Amino acid sequence: MSNPVLLSEFGIYFLLLYLSSLILIGFAGKFASKEESLKEFYLGGAGFGVGILFLTMYATQYSGNSLIGFAGSSYRNGWFFLVSVTFMIAIVGGYLLYAPKLYPLSKKYDFITIGDYIKYRYSSKLLTYLIVAISIFALSNYMLTNLKAIGYIVEYVTGGAIGFTQGIIVMSIIMVIYETLGGMRSVAWTDAIQGVLLLVGVIIIFSVILIHYGTPYANTELFLQNNSELFRSVTSADQIQWLSVLILIFFGISVYPQAIQRIYSAKNEQTLKRSLSLMVIMPFLTTLPLIIIAIIGSAYFVDLDKTQSEQIILLMLAKLSNIPGMEIVLTLFVSAAIAAIMSTVDSAMLAIASLFTQDIYHEQKPQATQKELTYVGKLFSWGVMIVMVTLAINLPSTIWWLIQIKLELLVQIAPAIMLGIHFKNISAKAILFGLLSGVSFTLLLLLTPLPSKPFGFHAGVLGLIINFLTLFVIHLNEKKRLGLY
Repeated sequence: MSNPVLLSEFGIYFLLLYLSSLILIGFAGKFASKEESLKEFYLGGAGFGVGILFLTMYATQYSGNSLIGFAGSSYRNGWFFLVSVTFMIAIVGGYLLYAPKLYPLSKKYDFITIGDYIKYRYSSKLLTYLIVAISIFALSNYMLTNLKAIGYIVEYVTGGAIGFTQGIIVMSIIMVIYETLGGMRSVAWTDAIQGVLLLVGVIIIFSVILIHYGTPYANTELFLQNNSELFRSVTSADQIQWLSVLILIFFGISVYPQAIQRIYSAKNEQTLKRSLSLMVIMPFLTTLPLIIIAIIGSAYFVDLDKTQSEQIILLMLAKLSNIPGMEIVLTLFVSAAIAAIMSTVDSAMLAIASLFTQDIYHEQKPQATQKELTYVGKLFSWGVMIVMVTLAINLPSTIWWLIQIKLELLVQIAPAIMLGIHFKNISAKAILFGLLSGVSFTLLLLLTPLPSKPFGFHAGVLGLIINFLTLFVIHLNEKKRLGLY
């Protein structure tokens, strides 16, 4: 039995118009480019103002997980998941820890990638290659999860008229076209549209849900009747889990390579500061409303499993489908979800291509011209997308747990950035051995029968502690050897 088609004829035409506009923006980005260089292609000429910079950072940070994953987690965890608002604010806190000092360096030395900073700061090819490899692994996993999500959404909202595989292929072709046409400039401009769609969509959907389902307070009796677990007391295990996730997010998401590229892309320091200031309030306008919607939904839709719970917003809107104007709200939600995912995938793809082109290909062929490097980067983007689409379609669900370790490995590069930018006497050796010990310990817990969450903490968090301790011990030994301690 096929699913009902959630999008009306109006919704389908709106979605087609939106997707077509992305291709046009790709051409606009190409025509706006002043030269064929890596800085122009991967940083949009490093001249983004507050509006574009803020919206591209917002759209990139709030992926499809915001509309689907957050809602599902809120349904399953209830009011406890309000702590995720803190998680999203923590990401901006991570930026503020290093961005103000990294940005002037990026302007002075023309950084394109995270690898450029590592190479400048530590003068170590091995350390640079390791951090680039971890970054590419994390970004590839990020692409896979979001491509899979976009396939499910397209299939679901079209009632199966467009299948999972077709949805992934069509959306991927659109993304790789506008990305290779205009690079970061096109990606940022499409992100601006996607960011507006996401923000407006969340606000409108939140208002509609409150009007038709009532506030959380108005549904108190229904909560007690259908979901009494919502009011259970917080345990120490809950608090440990929250702290562990907070550490992962603070040290992990804030050092995503695509986020660092957006820091490089700011027109000036004032622009960067204003954009980050705006980012601080976005969890209250995006994450918080989604949590409240899902919690209200838990009173009306009882005992949903994990997959069903991630469709809670769609279920709530579909139930109101007979109300005039709901087709517009449904269209906004679907468009916002697809936009959020696309903004994540295109940014990850652009970052992977830049890491390969600048930190691997250019390193091996230093005589290559900027035109050649730009061409290689574009070609590599198509190759990456083909591989990612193939894996997203064919990768068995039994090994998808491997994808979830991306953040636990990515946090291990945080000391190289956050400590390196503030402490000039920390050596490449200390950072390298800290990184190797952290990654090794994390993989040991994740890939062996040992508990993956000892004492309730994620393997990546414990690996990060080992990372910090190792580099600190090596740093002290180096100071003693030099007679400085």
